[in-house]
Amino acid sequence: MRTIKTMVAGLLLAAAVPAVAAPVTYNLDPTHTQVLVTWNHMGFSRPSANFGIDKGVLVYDAKAPQRSSVEVTLPLSLMDTFVPDLDKHLSGKDFFDAESYPNATFKSTKVTSLGKNKLKVTGNLTIKNITKPVVLDVTLNGTGVHPMVKKSAIGFNAVTTIKRSDFGVGAFAPAVSDKVDLRITAEGTTP
Repeated sequence: MRTIKTMVAGLLLAAAVPAVAAPVTYNLDPTHTQVLVTWNHMGFSRPSANFGIDKGVLVYDAKAPQRSSVEVTLPLSLMDTFVPDLDKHLSGKDFFDAESYPNATFKSTKVTSLGKNKLKVTGNLTIKNITKPVVLDVTLNGTGVHPMVKKSAIGFNAVTTIKRSDFGVGAFAPAVSDKVDLRITAEGTTP
């Protein structure tokens, strides 16, 4: 039988050990997530397209960012250049061949903290069944309780540059730039 002295000592020891924050899982919100791609068109303009997400899961560990991860699916049917004829052209065989390859995906393989609210997320981007490593420079915008849905929420921005020819989408390069800039903004809440 434990004595009161032993129980008090145990409670004091438990109070002295800091709690380890567990990773939190967030579902990314398709209505507040954008993957914007911008390219140079023959030196005359910089068109852009929004690749919306269908589903995405972010696991974030504030105490140990290296235990964090993200996985998203981008249906090419959601691509929007704001020009219907260009949407059709980019979805065709010259570029994404969306009928044969309806989704692009990204799955992280490593997360590195770069200091306060800055992360480097390395992962595999797959387009047209071609998978290549991509590194995202991520800024954590914030975490907290979402005022509308009353759930834990997270928001971040990320940027990177990729070569579209690496993914079999290199038509008309170099007149249309092979390098494209990606700017991502995303928001997610706990289930």
